[in-house]
Amino acid sequence: MLFGEKYVPLQRFMATILHIETSTSVCSVAVSQDSQVIFHQEDHSGPNHAERLGSMVDEALSFTDNHAIPFDAVAVSCGPGSYTGLRIGVSMAKGICYGRNLQLISVPTLELLCVPVLLREMVEEDALLCPMLDARRMEVYAGIYDRALREVRPIQADVVTADTYREWLDQRPVYFFGNGAAKCMETINHPNAHLIEGIEPEARWMQPLAERRLMNNKTEDVAYFEPFYLKDYVAKVAKPLL
Repeated sequence: MLFGEKYVPLQRFMATILHIETSTSVCSVAVSQDSQVIFHQEDHSGPNHAERLGSMVDEALSFTDNHAIPFDAVAVSCGPGSYTGLRIGVSMAKGICYGRNLQLISVPTLELLCVPVLLREMVEEDALLCPMLDARRMEVYAGIYDRALREVRPIQADVVTADTYREWLDQRPVYFFGNGAAKCMETINHPNAHLIEGIEPEARWMQPLAERRLMNNKTEDVAYFEPFYLKDYVAKVAKPLL
């Protein structure tokens, strides 16, 4: 399935892809074959990716190996998002690509958030989508897209005020979603601003984005690929015990 003006399904793309998503507190893994998700597993219990991801990937690989299904690629959510979560997911994806000689596909996390909205929500033809990831306090990682997932405004870290998105809100409806959206709505406070709750980045939604990239030969160099952190990670020095 590819994205177009009205998000209509096109012919199936023949490929089997392992999908890994660890950019937020949700940890998830999925397998798609020929444009259909045939396996998916999610853990919403908190940021415990280091403990859970390995076993979830093992289950996905066992499922495909038991059914003699060969993989073509591994897709991983590449950020922005949690620094630690992204590193865990990308490291796992690289290891599988090396071990099985597979192609690596990176899927932008904010584009991924748009997929369940386009599939499940009634959104006006001229509406814009603004996925948001929480970056603490009144800061979010956000981008603005149209319904064909064309970038209207690049991804950046926003300190949200009443004027941050006014340029677009004064023109047409804008839908805000993701784990950073709810805290911003009172501040945005515009009649064209709409909140969609319960939208999380999950591996099972990666399939159309990953397939489009694979079909267009947009794969990554496994040796040199790094996640898109957006902001530099600053390690905190632990205070000495008294």
